[in-house]
Amino acid sequence: MIQVGIIGGAGYTAGELIRILLHHPEATINFVYSTSNAGNKIAAVHQDLVGVTELHFTNSINPKVDVLFLCLGHGNSKKFLMENSFSQKTKIIDLGNDFRAQQQYEFQGKHFVYGLPELHKTSISSAQYIANPGCFATAIQLGLLPLAKANTLIDSIHINAVTGATGAGTSLSPTTHFTWRDNNFSYYKPFTHQHLSEIEASVHLLQKNFKSEILFLPNRGDFSRGIFATSYTKFKGSIDDAKKIYKTFYSNSPFTVLTDTPLHLKQVVNTNKCLIHLHKHKDNLLITSVIDNLLKGASGQAVQNMNLMFALPETCGIELKATYF
Repeated sequence: MIQVGIIGGAGYTAGELIRILLHHPEATINFVYSTSNAGNKIAAVHQDLVGVTELHFTNSINPKVDVLFLCLGHGNSKKFLMENSFSQKTKIIDLGNDFRAQQQYEFQGKHFVYGLPELHKTSISSAQYIANPGCFATAIQLGLLPLAKANTLIDSIHINAVTGATGAGTSLSPTTHFTWRDNNFSYYKPFTHQHLSEIEASVHLLQKNFKSEILFLPNRGDFSRGIFATSYTKFKGSIDDAKKIYKTFYSNSPFTVLTDTPLHLKQVVNTNKCLIHLHKHKDNLLITSVIDNLLKGASGQAVQNMNLMFALPETCGIELKATYF
């Protein structure tokens, strides 16, 4: 069994990670580290796990685990790795943004590979250190990369994407309180969101001659989880040409599916799926991509990466079925 350690166990992404790993047939949780909850039952924080696990949070670390998941606040993974050492055989998957800026990132002799399986499956399979992609970046890249791979991006890309409240994490801010978020809608970080650098890097990796702008407007929705992203750009071919490009690109991607039916969030919430829909209007191709921000956008994708790193089936231990109602 793969021995797993989790750092930063009290947040949303850690909660999802624990839920998946408790039922994973090839992995077992060795420890869940949380300085703020050390000694407390995990189910006291992640309350849907009452009756599922008797594990407790700990403030001690086993440096010899097979794989370590970092579920820390953005910017804290580097600090943690500078202060703590692990076995040379320990694989590390970082769910923060510390190592995402480039497709390959070097830190203290550790070579982090950008962990988008649909783009870097071969590299992930042989990697020891993974930078798990951001949630917005995952949804948007999966919508755009087939066009970049086919060298068909010829103009600016316009993106409008909405995320649920869990995308902001568990720490409260003026825009995460229920009284502000309920029955409300707003944009934030227009054209400057931190996930944009990930998107640009992947697009340019696949289509080096792409010189146009990628314009990204992120929004806050009044729902708990999920990302609904729409992107549009000029496309010279027919809708059938576009569908062929996408089906070819995702022919070996079990979680990413092109569908002819217009999309909604309930199709993907509580799953590790990304669904994609295409619509052609005159010279414009509209690409809709939807994911669960906590699963395909974070913890589900992290376990998908773990499976690849340990030569397991990509879907091992990851539920495919949505909770529709």
